[in-house]
Amino acid sequence: MAQTHDLNELKTQAKNLRKALSHSGTAITHAEALELIAQSHGARDWNTAHASAAATPLWQFGGAVKGRYLGKPFTGRVIAASERGPKHHALTIAFDKPVNVSESALMEVPRKRINATVNTEGRSISRTSNGQPHLVLEAA
Repeated sequence: MAQTHDLNELKTQAKNLRKALSHSGTAITHAEALELIAQSHGARDWNTAHASAAATPLWQFGGAVKGRYLGKPFTGRVIAASERGPKHHALTIAFDKPVNVSESALMEVPRKRINATVNTEGRSISRTSNGQPHLVLEAA
C-alpha cells in the first residue's frame, strides 16, 4: 500500500467510489467501498490498509510540518528523516521562516534548521528545564 495515503484520504476515496457507483445504478455498502479502496492500494483488506495507514508517520522526507519549537510556533519541511527504533524518528527540519528561540526581548537567536528525535506522537525526547519537549509536531 502506498505510504502517502492517510486514513481520511482512503475514507474519502471510499465515499466517492460509493457515490459514483450509486449514480451508475450499482449500490454498495460503505464497508464494501472501504474493502475495494484498500485492495486498489495493494492491501489485502480494509483492516490491513487501516493498520498500514495508521502506522505511517505524519513526518516524512520532504513533508510539510508545523508545530512548536522551544514553545515558538513554526512551519517547515522535513529535509532528513531516519528511524531510531520502532518508536522514534530522527528528523532534520528546515523552517519556512527563522524561529527566534530567545526568551529575551533584548536579543534574537534565530534558528533556520534543527535536528530532533521524536516519538510516535511527534514529541521530542529532549526536554527543557521545565519538562516541556523541545519540539512538538502537529498534523500539517
